[in-house]
Amino acid sequence: MQKKGGFLSTNQATIYGCYLGYIVQGIINNVNPILFVTYQQRLGVSLELISLLIILNFGTQMAVDTVAAKYVDRIGHRLCMVLAHVFSVLGLVSITFLPFVLPGAVQGLGIATVLNGIGGGLLEVLVSPIVEAVPGEEKEQAMSLLHSFYCWGCVGFIAISTLLLRVLGSERWYFLPLIWAVLPAINAFVFTKVPILRMVEEGQELPMRKLFGMKIFWLLVILMLCAGASEMGMSQWSSYFAELGLGVDKTLGDLLGPCFFCILMGLARTYYGKAGSNMDLHKFIKGSCLLCIVSYLLAVFAPHPLLGLLGCGLCGLSIAILWPGTFSIAARTCKAGGTALFALLALAGDVGCATGPQVVSLVSGFAPEYGLKAGLLAAIVFPIVLIITLTVLERETNAQKVSER
Repeated sequence: MQKKGGFLSTNQATIYGCYLGYIVQGIINNVNPILFVTYQQRLGVSLELISLLIILNFGTQMAVDTVAAKYVDRIGHRLCMVLAHVFSVLGLVSITFLPFVLPGAVQGLGIATVLNGIGGGLLEVLVSPIVEAVPGEEKEQAMSLLHSFYCWGCVGFIAISTLLLRVLGSERWYFLPLIWAVLPAINAFVFTKVPILRMVEEGQELPMRKLFGMKIFWLLVILMLCAGASEMGMSQWSSYFAELGLGVDKTLGDLLGPCFFCILMGLARTYYGKAGSNMDLHKFIKGSCLLCIVSYLLAVFAPHPLLGLLGCGLCGLSIAILWPGTFSIAARTCKAGGTALFALLALAGDVGCATGPQVVSLVSGFAPEYGLKAGLLAAIVFPIVLIITLTVLERETNAQKVSER
């Protein structure tokens, strides 16, 4: 029986709104990467400046995460969620107009990227704890299913945008962000209506200074950093790598590179969301890291371009559980962390999201004769560190349980 006020007054509506929120984040995180080559060819933006757009996006999200950890509870989750979608609308619309209005195209793209970064930062801080606070069992599976919608947002955006570019012509690329701005506009209205609960009652959250003094917290930070770096090290460069590094057609490269990456990531998260109750999360993460290493090696050393694209796709399958899995481990091992814990872990994830692509870019610059392959090879350090850190975290958690008996 629905509560008075209709469907938008139910907890299920809140969950669906969060699903759409992660779809929006998938759009704003991929709108620049799918247009990297277009920015070069149509607007004359250099590869170095394109690389800076990646830093600017995740740098802005990091700044928002930092501020949100302290102030989001005071401002209110509802207002912050509405603002997240409003900034996303502004960012997408700005990509359409600002490059042609301001003296330099990169200035317009930079402002748009900052606006999108603010929206994306607020979304990743709030969406997971809002769903975590909704009453229900099997939280780990719910978290994985939630994060699968980020993947489906990426897949839908990449596939539809690639086809639209083919139909409209690359010279009309600026229509894409304008069209996609409709989704965050709709969800901004949704979050003015749906119920929003809190993970931890007001006044009972652990203060940040106590979180900073916990060894387990810092291990979780390293896990999130490596999760973000492992994911974005491949996904942010997969379209460019497919088109210029492997020499395949742009449409084929986008569909079999980043799109295949996101499809396999989404399938893995959906599978764990549906069937993960019988699995050991820690073992699942370690196995995923090993597959991540294999996928990077395949992308780098494959003798045929299609095998290289297979490596890109398998990377999506391998990193699927890393981000939501770390959130689930954090919620289980630090129950009083509240929104601040999720915000700080989101900050760590964004540091990784900025670090991974930059490591790929910098190493590629030091070895230009090998191009992006050298950078992708260097990125295997992140899943390796993640396995080591998770092992240490298991020991710390077990030792803590023994001391509490």
